[in-house]
Amino acid sequence: QVHLVESGGGLVQAGASLRLSCAASGDTFTKYRMGWFRQAPGQEREFVATISVGGGRTFYAESVEGRFTISRDNVKNTLYLQMNSLKPDDTAIYYCAARVAPALSGTTPDYDYWGQGTQVTVSS
Repeated sequence: QVHLVESGGGLVQAGASLRLSCAASGDTFTKYRMGWFRQAPGQEREFVATISVGGGRTFYAESVEGRFTISRDNVKNTLYLQMNSLKPDDTAIYYCAARVAPALSGTTPDYDYWGQGTQVTVSS
């Protein structure tokens, strides 16, 4: 099974940018479709973005479309989330997740492995 570790979170002001990373180990990275999710206090975990094995297909939640970019480096076994024009509503714990099944998904239960999360806080 794959082990996922997120990094890159922090405290930033509205309008700033952050890049999250998710390092994968323990299994072949290219077996997995990857996704980013987030969970704000008192709310359910929600879909942010997903990417295909080769990186050629991506899908985003409407709330981040045009501001966030998901990408992956299959040589470095790392998933990324570039977040621009951050808003206070983006404040959450961000999780990366891996999916074995051969299709992209924005649904939390469809993912098989999860990282521990990294906190992103955006101040106004």
